Amino acid sequence: MATKHEQIIQYIESMPVGEKLSVRTIAKNMGMSEGTAYRAIKEAENNGLVSTIERVGTIRIERKNKGNIETLSFGQISNIIEGDILGGRKGLDKTLSKFIIGAMQKDAIDRYISPGSLMIVGNRNDIQRYALENGAAVLITGGFETDDEILKLADKVEMPILRTTYDTFTVATMINRAMTDQLIKKEIMLVGDIYTRLEETRYLKIDDTILDYRKLNAESKHSRFPVVNHNMRLVGVITAKDTLGKADSITMERVMTKDPIIAKEHMSVASIAHRMIWDGYEVMPVVRDNLQLLGIISRQDVMKAMQLAQRQPQVGNTIEDQILEGLELVHSSVDEKGMPYYQFQVTPQMTNNLGTVSFGVLCEVISSVGKKVLFQFQKRNAVIEQMDVHHFKMIQIDSIIEIRTSVFEVGRRSSKLDVEVYLENSIVAKAIVVCQMMERT
Repeated sequence: MATKHEQIIQYIESMPVGEKLSVRTIAKNMGMSEGTAYRAIKEAENNGLVSTIERVGTIRIERKNKGNIETLSFGQISNIIEGDILGGRKGLDKTLSKFIIGAMQKDAIDRYISPGSLMIVGNRNDIQRYALENGAAVLITGGFETDDEILKLADKVEMPILRTTYDTFTVATMINRAMTDQLIKKEIMLVGDIYTRLEETRYLKIDDTILDYRKLNAESKHSRFPVVNHNMRLVGVITAKDTLGKADSITMERVMTKDPIIAKEHMSVASIAHRMIWDGYEVMPVVRDNLQLLGIISRQDVMKAMQLAQRQPQVGNTIEDQILEGLELVHSSVDEKGMPYYQFQVTPQMTNNLGTVSFGVLCEVISSVGKKVLFQFQKRNAVIEQMDVHHFKMIQIDSIIEIRTSVFEVGRRSSKLDVEVYLENSIVAKAIVVCQMMERT
């Protein structure tokens, strides 16, 4: 029998694409707690079944292959802008290539319009018609109507006409943000992209013995294996430590570690790397929601993925990217310990409602500087494990702060840094940063 969690996932899968849902409605409809509903909705979002869109809410979406995650369909655009579909419904599954604002004369549009684009325009029927004739969809802003002739044309060419009450600037901002979010998601490498599949995975069954473990250990040169039951569901893991001093006839069920830490396909490689570092794991089993074994992910798999990600060009602009762009290395000034320090200017977007730097932004600045300093010691894969930040004075908007570091320790597995933040030669914040190194073993 399916668990409550699985029942909610199945219920969400049965919902039509485009329908809104919430924790409260799911809990009420299924007769379950809001906590259970919340966890299931988060799982569904990770699996690509639903998407939470700013100012819209959580919406059931069509599950997309990761290869197509960088694209948005016109149907998704309609949900993002809270729009009405006036015509051309057969074209809602087509993907958006770019959007154009029709604030120009008709003869100037030719250089911008192309099939698959979206023309954002008001109540200019001539531009709407011209866009459809050239293979573009139409988004009418301001809540205006259009002619029946244009609606018939949209159905004929199978390109949608959408309508929204928002103004042109607002919808352009919303669509641009959604496209950027999709690009950032595309860059995030998931466990499902890199793990070792089941057919290439060595594992043991629950009634296998320690002698079977030793044979597999000698054959594969590995010391850690998943343990499954007869339905191929993960029930534990077995390591060399578990078998020390045990008789060959003892079964896996008696010596294995139960309820092991697991990974799932939708989890990011970065989160798994952090868990491996935190708990010192070399291998983690990868399972489905019902714990059916899919394969394993190793520290070497994670290392290769992280090195590949560092070589990829950056497309989306995350908060971390904005912080890194604002950091400036002060080449002409070196502190008494020989460590160069960095400058950073507090911009209006990085402040709170009091006009001082956001605490989260300050932490990100300290984190980014710490990683840059460790990079000088050839430590490329640093993961922040702990950061103890003390904020002594307010840092006002437009302030230029200096971030100076001292290295306590740089080891193979961990490093410790002392970071001080100065404003006009007066210390305003201090942090102790502990990093774990994701290195090959």
